[in-house]
Amino acid sequence: MQRFLIVLLVPLMFVCGPLFADFPEKNVTYQITFSPGGGSDVRARHQQPYLEDELGKKIVIQYKPGAGGSIGWANLVKQKADGYFMSGINIPHIILQPLARKPGYETEEIVPVALFQQIPFGLTVLQDSPFQTLEDLINYAKKNPAALTIGGSGTWDATHIANLQFEMMAGIQTTYVPHKGGKPKQTSLLGGHTMASWFGPNEKMPHGDKVRTLAYATENPIQVNPEVPTFASYGYPLYSSVYHGVGVPKGTPKEHIEVLEKAFLKIAGLDETKKVKLKVGIMPIALGSEAAKKLIADKKVAWEPIVKKFVD
Repeated sequence: MQRFLIVLLVPLMFVCGPLFADFPEKNVTYQITFSPGGGSDVRARHQQPYLEDELGKKIVIQYKPGAGGSIGWANLVKQKADGYFMSGINIPHIILQPLARKPGYETEEIVPVALFQQIPFGLTVLQDSPFQTLEDLINYAKKNPAALTIGGSGTWDATHIANLQFEMMAGIQTTYVPHKGGKPKQTSLLGGHTMASWFGPNEKMPHGDKVRTLAYATENPIQVNPEVPTFASYGYPLYSSVYHGVGVPKGTPKEHIEVLEKAFLKIAGLDETKKVKLKVGIMPIALGSEAAKKLIADKKVAWEPIVKKFVD
């Protein structure tokens, strides 16, 4: 009987590879597609010791910034699909960029491993703004087409698509002002150069009572600002967030993705991780690979006609 089992297992080892192959067997590279010191870098540095403990190998962080992350994602899809090279990913960036231009990669070339945090956006004004409610702002925009200036973090990012959707839902025309990131966007509102701006709670918190948010683009009031209404409560089903996660090149073995997924989801579920995020206005989430794929597919269906309308 023992000889029979040995004879049976040996061919399987040649067909399927070693039955008990370990992953990872060497160090794993974690690419950051934005500059050192930014939010993506801070997040990865927080994860690094936990990942090394879970995976038993060093996590080597490297940077490939530029063009809103697209240079790094174009680099990601060129890497060997073996699980030893992963990259931070942002939604909607990896969806909108290929829809609006040719960034050097396609959305489908990136396989999400996990999504571990969410930053919802809300329409924010200065404390002394005449707009006390979202209705005040909409009424002004209807009476003064294109006079309302609204700031965002860039072109074809979460704030840009949120503004386009808001205009369509409310039947208004605004002047969207793109900036090169969150800091310039905040400075512009604080200096009175824009009348409103799309802020995440993490961007609003440092400014205290200088600014206030009229509504958040979420299904329910958010944990850190439960007093702020949602767009949905006004009758506008507008949902806008940036989702942060990690991805690997298409073709990466499923079993390797599962190992990485397990590690990231375990870190996302730690009480310490959740507290750190909530303290700075970031919503902790824990979506695995399949759930992340579905979210990306659903968002692409929703956003594609909007992008084509304004790009074509």
